[in-house]
Amino acid sequence: MIYIIMGVSGCGKSALGAFLSEKCIHVCVSTNQLGWPLHEGDSFHPQGNIEKMARSEPLTDQDRLPWLLKLHEVIERERSYGSDALVACSALKRLYRQILLHGSKAFPSSGPDQDGLPASSPDVCFLFLYGDYDLIQQRMVVRRGHYMKADLLRSQFDVLEPPLDKENVLSLDIRTSITDMAMEVEKHIVSLKSSPRP
Repeated sequence: MIYIIMGVSGCGKSALGAFLSEKCIHVCVSTNQLGWPLHEGDSFHPQGNIEKMARSEPLTDQDRLPWLLKLHEVIERERSYGSDALVACSALKRLYRQILLHGSKAFPSSGPDQDGLPASSPDVCFLFLYGDYDLIQQRMVVRRGHYMKADLLRSQFDVLEPPLDKENVLSLDIRTSITDMAMEVEKHIVSLKSSPRP
């Protein structure tokens, strides 16, 4: 199973991903792994994107496309190995989530097949970390060492298209603790293991 931890900047994607990878998921999955690998989306941004965000300039769809395609490759590699993994990626728009699942086939210019792509995949689940603007903005103001500044948060909320149920999503309220959110994810994993998909 691939879990894509999504949401606006500052919602806690990296923190939850690290917690799940290092402390939690191995408890409820009967494998020899000590945890699932975490692929941090920020590490895949081209330098131009990082410099742009550091200047407090919002990214455009064009800026994000190469980044999303790199993450799609990571997801496909993990899926091809039958691996369990975590990916932290904002995935703000439905189109972005489709690119993560289907790569360049999801581009609007790819023709009639684009409309026929499934909204979800049985082996990929989105973990949507949601919270209100004021709470996340407060967190970003005190965050240190990250190129994404708090003054870009409004642009992220403006772009955000919350995922629909048909996209295979588990929504997590960031007002709860990381431990509580991790327990929700563990319950989800257990439910998948006890009712295998066809």
